[in-house]
Parts: sequence; structure tokens; C-alpha cells
Amino acid sequence: MRTAMRIAIIGSARYAIREPFAGGLEAHTWTLTNALRRRGHEITIFAGPGCDPALGVRELNAKWPRISAAARADVSMTADVWLEEHHAYLSLMLELARSGDFDVVHNNSLHHLPVAMASALPVPLVTTLHTPPTPWLESAIQSGPCPVTFVAVSEFTARAWRHAVNARVITNGVDLERWSTGPGGERVIWFGRLVREKGPDLAIAAARLAGVGLDLVGPVPDRRFFDAEIAPLLGPEVRYLGAADHGTLAEQVGRAAVALVTPRWDEPYGLVAAEALACGTPVAGFARGGIPEVVGADCAALVDGEDVVALAAAIGRARQLPRHAARAHAQAHCAVGRMVDGYEALYTELAATGAAA
Repeated sequence: MRTAMRIAIIGSARYAIREPFAGGLEAHTWTLTNALRRRGHEITIFAGPGCDPALGVRELNAKWPRISAAARADVSMTADVWLEEHHAYLSLMLELARSGDFDVVHNNSLHHLPVAMASALPVPLVTTLHTPPTPWLESAIQSGPCPVTFVAVSEFTARAWRHAVNARVITNGVDLERWSTGPGGERVIWFGRLVREKGPDLAIAAARLAGVGLDLVGPVPDRRFFDAEIAPLLGPEVRYLGAADHGTLAEQVGRAAVALVTPRWDEPYGLVAAEALACGTPVAGFARGGIPEVVGADCAALVDGEDVVALAAAIGRARQLPRHAARAHAQAHCAVGRMVDGYEALYTELAATGAAA
């Protein structure tokens, strides 16, 4: 019989956890929180302003630090956003250090202070590694005793961090009920944050070489990049459909023949590939980071990173793959239930021992 736990989840202070999500980290936090609540656990989530009201977030940065003019004139004065995030996480960790309200704390942010201050907590801390190694987090790990249990979102990410920590692997997951099978279509789709490192311009180039229409969907956090490198390429064959909530996006992905995944960096997991497969949409993309772990040969055609000519050919191959195989692969390897099982088992183990494992 499952024992309900009291779990604190530390989310992003910078980006709101609400649809349309700013990125995979926010989607992961939203999905995990709701899934754990459905299993009867008491979840308290700490995050920045503007989050989905249904999450019941306890808002970080309720009181901004007041920095005097003299302090701002000092050569060490940093950007306001950095200082605000530092203050938010510092205040939270001090609060959690005095709290007896939780059985376990899950740090699902990218900030270093939860790791640096883990030894002050009266309960175990889990930290999910969503990115390649960063200097601030490596510094926090080495700042003293580090009673933190680390989780990596893929084997690739675990290997990338192995010089610093030994992380368990709990792969990300998608809600197969929300990301349901679609009928397919003639056009291909690219979805995600429209920023240079995600390579939407490479997707446009490949689609043009392949002679297929392309739809782009997602938020535009880098307006300069979009205006300079994406907007001039738009027209009947390359359309920007804006940002969309998960329901609308799932319909758009399900109506596509192929989903393009074109990162210029090593994706720690590759959530968009899993979401596409859940909709029965085969993937054509770059074999970077954790993406090869997400897909299989029966549902994707991957090529070496940034090879647009090879990607154009891969689009043709992916169009021939059966949609039922894509969905079946998602059911077997990408279901959110598998992810939640992993975290639930880890929380239970840590709460029983009262220490990092």
C-alpha cells in the first residue's frame, strides 16, 4: 500500500510554471507535481510569480532585496536578476532549514544554493540534473559535505556529470493521455523555444531542401534571433503558429507527418522527441545528447548534428515509418508513469533512511 508523503518541490524563480511552458524544465515540474498529487502525496511547490493557479504555488521573491545606492555602486554589484534569484533561493533554503513540514525536498531548479545549503536541511534533498555541468553547481557540490541525492534525466546526462557526482537515472516522461495519437498529415512540424541553440533555422533549411511545408510552434524568448533569422524566412511553406498550450500543441503535432528535432547543443534528454512519439509522429533529427536514448530506429531517423542535407533526406525516411510504432515506443519508454514510479520509489527510500542515498 502506498504511503502518502509530504514533498517540497523547488521550481524555477525566473520562468512561470504554466502553459505554454517556457521550456522542458517547467513542463517537467508541472507534470511531476500533478502526477504525484494524483497518487495522494501532499505537494508544496515553491516557484516564481505567474504560475498556474491550480498548482497552489508558494511564491518565491515575495520580498525583493533592498539594495542601497552605495552597495549598487560597488564593483561587485551584479545584474538585478541574478541578485533577485540569489535572494529568493537563499530565503527559501533558510525557511526549509527551520521547517518540519516535509519528508523530502526535491530541488527541480537550476540554482546552486539548494545544493550548497543541503546540509542545513532536516530532511533529504533530491536534485534533478536537467543540464550539462555548470560552474556554479560544481562549486556548490565541492563546497563541503554534500548530502544530496542526484538524479539525471538520461544516461547521457549522468555520464556528463560523472566527474562530479554519481547520479541515478530517472528519464523524463510525457502524459500519454494529454499527448494523444493524431492522424498525421502532409506538413512537418518543429516545436519548442525559438532560440538559436534549438536550431529552428536549421529545420527551415532542411524542410526546404526536402520540399515539404513546415510549421513552427513555440515561445519566442529571443526576439532578436527570431526577427533576424526566422521571420524573413516565413511564408506559405514555412509558417509560425505562435505558442500553444499542451492540448493545442498535441493536436498540431498529431497532424504533422514528421517532427523535426534540431538542437545545436547536446540535449540532456529531448522532451520534444518523446512528445512527438506520443502523438504517433515519427522524428527526424540530430543524434545529440540524450535524444538517441528517447527514440528508436522504428520511429525516428537521426543524423549527425547540424548536417542539414542529411536531415532533409532523413525527413523522407521518417515519413515512411508507421505512426503506430511511434506511439508504441512512447508507451513503452516515455510514459510519465515510469518517471513518477522512479521518483516515488526514491522519495520513499530517502524518507525511510532520512539521508541521501
